[in-house]
Amino acid sequence: MTAPEDTAEDPVLALLQGYSPPNGVADELLRPDGSLRPVWRPLIELLARQSPEQMAERFARGDQYLHDAGVYYRQHTQNGSALRDWPLSHVPVLIDGAEWQGLVEGIVQRADLLERVMADLYGTGDLVANGLLPAELIARNPEWLRPVVGIRPPSGHFLHFLAFEVGRSPDGSWLVLGDRTQAPSGSGFALENRMATSRVFQDLFPAANVERLAGFFRAHRNAMTALKAGGEGKVAILTPGHHSDTYFEHAYIARYLGLLLLECEDLKLERGRLMVRTIHGPQPVSVLWRRLDSRFADPLELDENSALGTPGMLAALRAQDVTMLNCLGSGVLEARALMAFLPRICEKLMGAALKLPNIATWWCGQDWERSYVYENLHRMMIGRALSSDLPFEVDASTALGGDFRGTARRPIGEWLERDGPDLVGQEAVTLSTTPAMIDGRLLPRPALIRVFATRTPGGWVVMPGGYARIGRSGDPTALGMKNGGSVADVWVTSERPVAPETLTGPGEGPFLRRAPSLLPSRAADNLFWLGRYIERAEARVRELRAYHLRLSEGGDPDLPLVARLGAFIEGFGVDIGEPVPAAVLELFEAAQSCAGKVRDRFSTDGWHALTDLSFTARGHFSRVPPGDPAVRAMGELLRKLAGFSGLVHENMFRSSGWRFLTMGRALERADQMISLLTVFADPAQPAGGFDVAIEVGDSVMTHRRRYSVHTDRNTLIDLLGLDIGNPRSVLFQLDLVREQERMLARSAPGEPMSDLARAILLLHTELSAAVPEDIGPDRLYRFQQDVRDISTLLTQRYLS
Repeated sequence: MTAPEDTAEDPVLALLQGYSPPNGVADELLRPDGSLRPVWRPLIELLARQSPEQMAERFARGDQYLHDAGVYYRQHTQNGSALRDWPLSHVPVLIDGAEWQGLVEGIVQRADLLERVMADLYGTGDLVANGLLPAELIARNPEWLRPVVGIRPPSGHFLHFLAFEVGRSPDGSWLVLGDRTQAPSGSGFALENRMATSRVFQDLFPAANVERLAGFFRAHRNAMTALKAGGEGKVAILTPGHHSDTYFEHAYIARYLGLLLLECEDLKLERGRLMVRTIHGPQPVSVLWRRLDSRFADPLELDENSALGTPGMLAALRAQDVTMLNCLGSGVLEARALMAFLPRICEKLMGAALKLPNIATWWCGQDWERSYVYENLHRMMIGRALSSDLPFEVDASTALGGDFRGTARRPIGEWLERDGPDLVGQEAVTLSTTPAMIDGRLLPRPALIRVFATRTPGGWVVMPGGYARIGRSGDPTALGMKNGGSVADVWVTSERPVAPETLTGPGEGPFLRRAPSLLPSRAADNLFWLGRYIERAEARVRELRAYHLRLSEGGDPDLPLVARLGAFIEGFGVDIGEPVPAAVLELFEAAQSCAGKVRDRFSTDGWHALTDLSFTARGHFSRVPPGDPAVRAMGELLRKLAGFSGLVHENMFRSSGWRFLTMGRALERADQMISLLTVFADPAQPAGGFDVAIEVGDSVMTHRRRYSVHTDRNTLIDLLGLDIGNPRSVLFQLDLVREQERMLARSAPGEPMSDLARAILLLHTELSAAVPEDIGPDRLYRFQQDVRDISTLLTQRYLS
């Protein structure tokens, strides 16, 4: 223990006071003799000089970046799921470059070994035939997929992207706690951790010689591109969808690498080839980086209950027209029990000892159910001593998810004492610790590191860093984020200065402007409906503001104009008894849901604007009284809607996606405006109705300047229906839709006009030639039907 007077003189000693790793546990910060590892000294000295206020300001920079970037994870509960802030542990894990190189060599060897095992399990089966693997371990593993046997990948390799969970044994050497071969996640989060942590330590990071991550992602992207069959087809990430825990990462990596983000419903088998449904018809895909579990990929041959898969996926793989990273069935390699056999297999197949040892594992022989118990007990066993004198009880039926029959609770030590020679189990692991700042104090916390490797034409490349999971409490089993765990960046440092890295890399050829990326029909549909929901919400908000303004002025909901306006709003399923109705909240949430399904195509600022809209509306719900307070609440929502619209108009590239969002807004605005005119352009409506329509149509000042007479039906129809210069008019919307559809159609000279283009032209022409006196209620109704028919035709042409 350091004396108080010593810590007062030495800020480093003061910072480390109370930093005491458990006995027999390796620590990243301290050597076994208690001295500081040299790689950590610059960071620790920097932290020691910080006041609590300065420390909080640093950490806030990292948190603000994560918030601005929209980094989150989805947490599932019994009541559904919710998005949670990314729990960054601001202090990175530091590893010396020379030591890291030894870990890299072990990772590369292990990756090659797993590739050989995978090739055998779905090929000749020699490992089982020669007794190197028990048949039961493979045949009864639900991740071994019999229909995949015999399918040869066109690349010649089954595995292309791997992750390994590593930690330190008590003597400080590295060991492998788990292999991630199914659809490894975390690489994108590792990149975001790096971005945030470099802001926390923006004064230290540039001079710390930290190996950069961009080179790894560049190698991975180039390797995927090189796998394209004949240089044709698209490279895409295959995601299970926005409800996935790691969907943010899928969208982020797709944006970062410039890849398509697809769901299985975007794909179909056509003439034996896997095709993407796009707005311009089916297009071939050559490479899929799979991020969903194998068994969900094809409901025809794998899991018939899967709602995520693409029927015929295996047929496309058999035809070798598409390369999948990693190949289906690779989840079999994640079985913990398999690790028991890897040392012997390595010696047999590679003629060398396994460089990175496993956590100790043993096999039960023929009793698959009991071995499966131990397989699922692994997470519970980390950090627990497996001795008969430690009464750590586990219900085996819990470990099996309730499928195990006839088991009773009893200490693990007793289980081992009775059945040890016949069971599969794993030695308890006391995870090494790393520094974490907890409530203003630097404390040792259990940690493990996920390391990533990608296959390139030149061999495996390992990310120089990774993704660390940190336990908040001293309990090493509580690493999960739902249990209060956090994540940290991993800095691998070099003795020499590290050059900045980019995705482009040096000497990659002359500048080439890429053609616009494909737009899957599903993505276009979500953007189209995002526009519609936003416009529909704006119409309701404007109507509600007009209603509550007149309610506050007259004080009586039964006044003719107030009642008429209230009935009009209720016709859309809105309860005017709620100042901020639930129906409006649902529109904002529907818009946010559509945007969430196309996060790879949607700006972070736009996402934040939508989130803020929903948050603000929910904040007003059931709290704002009718009348003037509701008017102010609606005004706030309109300003935020205008902010979102400005982001869309000013910041979004004029791609096909923007065109569908724009057409969705335009068609919805035309539909809503016709509804408004149908009711409030009626001469028989209560006094002041014309003014309501002009106000809801956001055209009060324009009307005053344009027309010297009082508001009447003709001025109303002319301004809100037929004025090509008014961005609220029906004709303006049709003109906008006509132009965007023309840009989308790409019609060849002499090609017949499509039904959609013809319908738009006919309505646009009729509106252009019309005069207010000729437009009665029946004609307004027909206009509205024509607008809805255009929406249907657009869906049939591009979105089906």
